[in-house]
Amino acid sequence: MLPRVHEISLPTHQVGVLEWGPPDGRLVVALHGFPDTAWTWRHVAPLLADSGLRVAAPFLRGYAPSEIPADRDYSVRALAADAVALHTVLGGGPDAVLLGHDWGAITTNAVVGDPASPYGRHVSLAVAPFAAMNPTRATLGSWLSAMVRQPFHSWYIAANQVPGLSERNFDKLAARLWRSWSPGYDAREDLELLRAAVPDLEHARAVVSYYRAMLGSGIEPALAEPVAPLLYLHGDQDGALDPRFFPVVEQWMPASSRAALVAGAGHFLQLERPAEVAAEILQFVS
Repeated sequence: MLPRVHEISLPTHQVGVLEWGPPDGRLVVALHGFPDTAWTWRHVAPLLADSGLRVAAPFLRGYAPSEIPADRDYSVRALAADAVALHTVLGGGPDAVLLGHDWGAITTNAVVGDPASPYGRHVSLAVAPFAAMNPTRATLGSWLSAMVRQPFHSWYIAANQVPGLSERNFDKLAARLWRSWSPGYDAREDLELLRAAVPDLEHARAVVSYYRAMLGSGIEPALAEPVAPLLYLHGDQDGALDPRFFPVVEQWMPASSRAALVAGAGHFLQLERPAEVAAEILQFVS
């Protein structure tokens, strides 16, 4: 199923959107992460659309064909504001779903922590709410095991802080991250799509700036605890956020929420195990 391709206006920039499903269906806004594009939903979205959902996947700020935002703000606060604005512009109702992976998940986790969220359901993939990462006595062993290994996964965050380093080596960085985050997955198509979305130094600087903005006050919305139902999915082979954190997150989840570990999936679980991911989403939002 090929998506409809169109453009919408947000307060700071124009946004390119891929859309699957009936135009009058229940809205699902699907946010991608780094280093990725809206095409990351090309397998899951048709499965959701077959159930009558309308899936709209925007290219996040700084990823072509979306514009570089006028405010050059790449903080979580700005990303969350975009997600809320998308609900309005796309005509979402109170039953709309916000779905996010990686940076899209960080954004979703920020929105679900806001009592004013216009979305009725929230789904995060691969990055749990930061508030969920604190262990209890029962999960301390798993947490310690993950913490010992996590620095070997997270080196790129420090590299992204160095002005000029990551943006000038963006293609090599992206290819290395895909290989290590989803071992065994053939990312050639995704990397080609990424080159079209990050075609030059300006766009590379924009998308790397998400990490540089983490050091400012705009990160605060990501620290909130969920105040509405949340589904969290994580691949058991994830090479970005160590799967040993999963028991910590699972035990922490509120009663109205749910966490599930997807077998045989790395970081890009929506591409590696689309049927399982779509089934989990459909069960949760119904």
